[in-house]
Amino acid sequence: MNGPAILRALTAAALLLLPALVQAQADIPLVTVQPGTGGGNEYSMSLQILLIMTLLTLIPAALITMTSFTRILIVLAILRQALGTAQTPSNQIILGLSLFLSLFIMAPVFEVAWTTALQPYMNESLDFGQALDAAKIPFREFMFSQTRENDLLLFAELGGYDAFATQDDVPMVVLLPSFLTSELKTAFQIGFLMFVPFLIIDLVVAAVLMSMGMMMLSPMLISLPFKLMLFVLIDGWSLIAATLVTSFAV
Repeated sequence: MNGPAILRALTAAALLLLPALVQAQADIPLVTVQPGTGGGNEYSMSLQILLIMTLLTLIPAALITMTSFTRILIVLAILRQALGTAQTPSNQIILGLSLFLSLFIMAPVFEVAWTTALQPYMNESLDFGQALDAAKIPFREFMFSQTRENDLLLFAELGGYDAFATQDDVPMVVLLPSFLTSELKTAFQIGFLMFVPFLIIDLVVAAVLMSMGMMMLSPMLISLPFKLMLFVLIDGWSLIAATLVTSFAV
């Protein structure tokens, strides 16, 4: 038999076997929900794996919205703008530094989530729903500690919610935007205070060049070495990292 004839024969065999394979798959329940002993529901392993894989796809969004990553990234981006070094450090370096500083800051929160939620779930002492509820607790406490009350009240009002008696009554749909808004405010406040010294250097250099009649020379070109020298003398990277870590007070 030549090549096309073999290909046609294999295709015909696959088409003949396809109904049997579909019927075999239909006989295997992939998603089952059974009543649990405590009044809840017990999900099949395939459904639990599907839920876990779905949660894994949401990890980047959770990293941005529920941790210290946003504040650190914005402050480092403003710092690079204040120094006037264009793309130095590169975006990859800023992202990497923001990630590892976030891991350092969030380590206590991750440890609590591991101890109270993930480890008991892996030991089958908690079901998936209980583990998910337990994992939310340390992250909610962290976000509440960094969220301004006026931002929380704003989004509660926008969402049509009544006054919350306790923090446990605040839903995640209100807490997450409130936390992100507070983080943006704090990041820009830190960035403004950090930008002022470098702005003063630019103004002094521009005034000196203007008084010397060197108006065609870019002040940024002259002020850059002075800003770098100042940043190195005060050990700027360590100072910025320490400021960012202590600003969370975890």
